[in-house]
Amino acid sequence: MALIEGKKAPDFSLMNEKEEVVKLADFKGRNVILYFYPKDMTPGCTTEACDFRDKHEDFSKLNAVVLGISPDEAKRHIKFIDKHGLPFSLLVDEDHAVAEAYGVWVLKKMYGREYMGIERSTFLIDTEGNLIKAWRKVRVKNHIEEVYTYLAGWEAKQ
Repeated sequence: MALIEGKKAPDFSLMNEKEEVVKLADFKGRNVILYFYPKDMTPGCTTEACDFRDKHEDFSKLNAVVLGISPDEAKRHIKFIDKHGLPFSLLVDEDHAVAEAYGVWVLKKMYGREYMGIERSTFLIDTEGNLIKAWRKVRVKNHIEEVYTYLAGWEAKQ
């Protein structure tokens, strides 16, 4: 399934860090910032999570919820959340099915080695479950500001 802005975002059903089932449909009526990241406790992923943490209240004022997704297990998510005071849920996608549905489980190359992994990406989903913006191959620096600015402008038009 190709992701097209303005069309329905792929629904999902994943466990969060508390091993509770979380579905995209649970957030009908709220904007969803869904971000995929490779691994808890790594430098880039920590910076990104903390940037979302620091902007969390501002996103809430725009009727938005932040959800992070990685292949890490729930126990590792709990450590990551506790260590950095993250005020949002991290979802477990160990079999990378949701990452595949969003097209972010890709062939990567590092030091001449090829492997499958998460392409850092963020998806903005509206109150009706439609994809309104996708950021692929995200560079962490200034990314959260870009997401906030886009969402604020989009909300102002609604």
